[in-house]
Amino acid sequence: MHHILHTEGIILGSRNFGEAGKHYSIFTRDLGLIYASAQGVRKMSSKLRYVMQDFAYLRIDLVAGRNIFRVTNASKTNILENLIKRPETFKVFANIARLLKRLLPGVERNEALFVDLLHGLSILEKISIKGGPAALWENDLRNTEAVIVLRILNNLGYIGENDILKNLIKSPFEENLIMKISESRTQILHQINKALRETHL
Repeated sequence: MHHILHTEGIILGSRNFGEAGKHYSIFTRDLGLIYASAQGVRKMSSKLRYVMQDFAYLRIDLVAGRNIFRVTNASKTNILENLIKRPETFKVFANIARLLKRLLPGVERNEALFVDLLHGLSILEKISIKGGPAALWENDLRNTEAVIVLRILNNLGYIGENDILKNLIKSPFEENLIMKISESRTQILHQINKALRETHL
């Protein structure tokens, strides 16, 4: 009998296979980055068809296979659903998903990063629905993306000790953190670009 693993995850991307199946890249709370398949998920009759969507944050049941996990069930958390409704925040979310697929080492639990990412994406979601003057809104959006990327890189060991960035890296990821980024935005972007070059990925 197969052991079913229960976890939560964010779907970072997918591709079709076979007549109605899909392969998924999923960043999970308990397993890290995994690759999973769902047979028949593209059929109109599939109950997972409208649940297993790219960039969705879900509760997922999995069975471990030889080379890939298999999705046996999934349900919505109703969290982060507004992120993909606005083109600007959808683009940021997609950029972050690409970065995670590039940097995450595979099946290796990193709950600290998972929780931190959820906090960052929740702030991004608040920005996406609060509106306001376009210039201010876009500035908040860019600043939030920069902090999320910085903290991903730091969590994975690509940012060293840095007094200027210490608060942005170590403080709890809350909305007021975004307000502080304007003071050192140039330094932050320099550190991000330096770290990305050093990954060689």
